[in-house]
Amino acid sequence: MLLSVLGMCISFAGSAQTVAGLKVSLPKPTNGIAVTASVNLDEITFLADSSLALVQIEGNQKIPVAFQIKQEGHRVIYWSVKPTTKKEVAYELIRATPTKFEEITMVRNDSSFTIRSNQKNLLRYYYQTVYPPKGIDTNFKRSGFIHPLWTPHGQELTRIQAPDHYHHYGIWNPWTHVYFEKDTVDFWNIKGKQGTVRFAKLVSKTNGNIFSEFEALHEHVVFKKNGTEKVALNELQSIRVFQEENNSDYYVVDITSQMNCASESPFQIIEYRYAGMGWRTTGYWDNNNCEVLTSEGKTRKDTDGTRAKWAIVQGALPGNDSGGVAFLSYPANYNFPEPMRIWAPGTNGRGDMFFSFAPTKDRNWLLEPGKTYVLKYRMVVFNGKFDAAKAESAWQYFAEPPIVKVTKK
Repeated sequence: MLLSVLGMCISFAGSAQTVAGLKVSLPKPTNGIAVTASVNLDEITFLADSSLALVQIEGNQKIPVAFQIKQEGHRVIYWSVKPTTKKEVAYELIRATPTKFEEITMVRNDSSFTIRSNQKNLLRYYYQTVYPPKGIDTNFKRSGFIHPLWTPHGQELTRIQAPDHYHHYGIWNPWTHVYFEKDTVDFWNIKGKQGTVRFAKLVSKTNGNIFSEFEALHEHVVFKKNGTEKVALNELQSIRVFQEENNSDYYVVDITSQMNCASESPFQIIEYRYAGMGWRTTGYWDNNNCEVLTSEGKTRKDTDGTRAKWAIVQGALPGNDSGGVAFLSYPANYNFPEPMRIWAPGTNGRGDMFFSFAPTKDRNWLLEPGKTYVLKYRMVVFNGKFDAAKAESAWQYFAEPPIVKVTKK
């Protein structure tokens, strides 16, 4: 199969018109993790998307490469650079019919969006309201969260509505203490019915050979004391999922939140020990089978309240397997390197695990009307074991994507 694809590629590439040469610089080690490259396509050519193909140059061979073009005010072409020890990898953009590759897709049903790759579920996002179990206060209902987050081998890494914290919803993003219109509002502990975060609408969805992405509008809603509701903050959250072709050991999730005040009233997030992007992990983990390592060398017993660029949370999984997530914070995030909230060993008696980057753990954050505030995170979701070298490489290329040198032909 591979030989026939290569033969076909060499044949069409040999007779095709070369539009541009692309050289990707990899000054830092990749440590087994693919790197996403991208470049402004409109600065290279105005040829139609359907008439372009991408090939990697390997000696005398031209090997077809999966790519994806997305409109972002201008066309951007994305592709995946496979792990390598080389400092530079060469490609050509050619005028030809592109080779077919399997897409990563988002599937919608009556309550959720599911992103799939290679016939496997990777991530599910609930846009419909999910209610707590029968007999539990219905104030614990919630929408706009990720669950399950699956490993590449299919084990669940998230948990919702744990009896110790019914307001925990997989991976979700409320603020705990907010000063808004002369009142303090809690969007996290929703039983108090001061506020919540709701899915409002699907803004866009994109499927392709490199990633599947959707953008959802979240409304941070205040429940006023007079019985009315008011949207205090609009958040455009994009979730983009990459998986390197034929890779069964890891994939990448990028979560970007763009926040704007929904009225002329400011939204002041008050310092508190937890808030922001939280992850309630699988109930399979406890004191004996789960571990933490941060970019500063901290482990689970001494991480809470410290700062980091990245943190690995991993452990044993069903099926005599293991895996977890390397959670990466972007350098432009507020209060970077960000403080973390991590449950200590022994939590709930058995050592349940919770992780959060909490940028307001030690300071306030004032969001003013007419301005946009952005938080960006990357999760490398894996099976097996992750180490500091892999996490650092993944963070380096998240923080500073590779430079692509373009030579027009």
